[in-house]
Parts: sequence; C-alpha cells; structure tokens
Amino acid sequence: MTPEILARITAARAARDLSDLARQAVGTTAESISTTERIQNARRLRQMANEFLDLIVLAEGLAGAEWAEIARALGRGDEATVRGEYAEALSEWSAVTEAEEAGAGAEDLDAWYARHREDHDPDLEKPVADLLNRH
Repeated sequence: MTPEILARITAARAARDLSDLARQAVGTTAESISTTERIQNARRLRQMANEFLDLIVLAEGLAGAEWAEIARALGRGDEATVRGEYAEALSEWSAVTEAEEAGAGAEDLDAWYARHREDHDPDLEKPVADLLNRH
C-alpha cells in the first residue's frame, strides 16, 4: 500500500468520525448541557475538521499534486509556506513501507458508508476498499 492510499484511508476514517460527532451534536441540540460543554464539543468538532483537512492535503501532496494548486485550494497565497507546513508530515508518511494492516478497516468504512449513504451521495459500493486495488 502506498503512503498516499494509507493517507486517503486515514482521511476516510477521520471523515467518518467527524460525521459521527456532528450527528451527536445535532442530537444534543435540546439537551440541557452547560455552556462550557457545548462550546468544548463544538471546538472538538472544529479540531477534527482541521485534522481531516490536513489529511486530505497530505494525501494530495503524496499523490504529487502541485503545491501551487494546494495553496490555492486552501485559500493561501504562499505555496512555499504551505509546503513547509506539511514538509515534516510528508516526509514521515513517505517513509512508511509496511502499512498493509491499515487497509484492513476499509471494509468497515465501506459498511459505515452504506449504512449512512443518502440518495444524493455517490452511489458506490466500496468507496474505500477500491483504493486497495490501485497500483
């Protein structure tokens, strides 16, 4: 498994976790919880969204995307600064050589997607496991 595919699967896990947490936030809308708890929960959701974004940028960088395009997509002007922010993570992920066990959860992610998929979502049977068939 390539580092790019590993990063994409890790991003899919992060998206699943983010979605689950967002759904829980909707479920607590009418609950009587403290201001502190409500704000802390929202902050955690924002942190998870930032982690998801970082994983997507990492996967795109590992796939060879141009840093100018990544910087534009992030709404940032200085591609060198953006590349520098991700340089260490890219180096660490590029060095991954044995990550086959990371693909083991792909089927679980696909099953999660099937359970939560709505009509307007892509109609894919194995959106994560299909990554494992890339060369």
